[in-house]
Amino acid sequence: MLGGVASGKSAAARFLAGEGGQVVSADAIVQQLLDGKEAVKVLSARFGAAVLDPEGGLDRGHLARLVFDPETGEEARRALEGWTHPRVRARILARIEEARREGVPRIVLDVPLLLETDAESGLARLCHVLVFVATADEIRDRRGQQYRCWPAGEVARRETAQLPLKEKRERADHVLSNDKTLEELETACRRLMAQIEAD
Repeated sequence: MLGGVASGKSAAARFLAGEGGQVVSADAIVQQLLDGKEAVKVLSARFGAAVLDPEGGLDRGHLARLVFDPETGEEARRALEGWTHPRVRARILARIEEARREGVPRIVLDVPLLLETDAESGLARLCHVLVFVATADEIRDRRGQQYRCWPAGEVARRETAQLPLKEKRERADHVLSNDKTLEELETACRRLMAQIEAD
C-alpha cells in the first residue's frame, strides 16, 4: 500500500486482503515494539527520561514531537529508525513467510515507508502489485485532526520525511480514490481485487 499520511491505507489494506487474506501492518508491529521493555530501555537511554510516561512506559506523543521537530527532528528520527527499522523488517518478513506456509491467498503489506526503505528491506520488490490510495490534502488534514487529535498542518509536516506523493503515485500499478465514504472505498477495493486476480 502506498499513499499519504491519513489517506486510508490501512482501511484499504483490510478491504483488499478480504476474507481469508492477511494484512501485515508495520504500524502495529511498531506499536508492539514500543510497548516492550527493550524499547523503554534503549530509547530512554538515547533520548532521556522525558520520553517516559508516569508509569515508566514510552510517552509516544513526546517521542513523536522529538522526531518530527522541524529543527532537530531529522537526527532524532534517524536514531529511532535505526533501532526500529531492522526489527520491524525482520518481523514483517517472518509474518510473510508464515502466511505463505499457511497458504494465505492474499498478503497485503501496510507499510507507510514501503518505498523509502526498499533499498534496505526489499519489501516493495516482494509485492506483485503496488496500490496507491489517493486522498485530497484537505481531507487527510481533517482526518488527522479528527481521528488522531493532530493540529492543523501536522499531516503535511510529517510527510516532509517521506517521498513526494507524486513519486509514490507514479510508482503504483493501481490507484484507489478515497475522498468519499468507507463503503465506497470498500466497493472500489473489491473491484480492484477482482481485476488483479483476473490479470
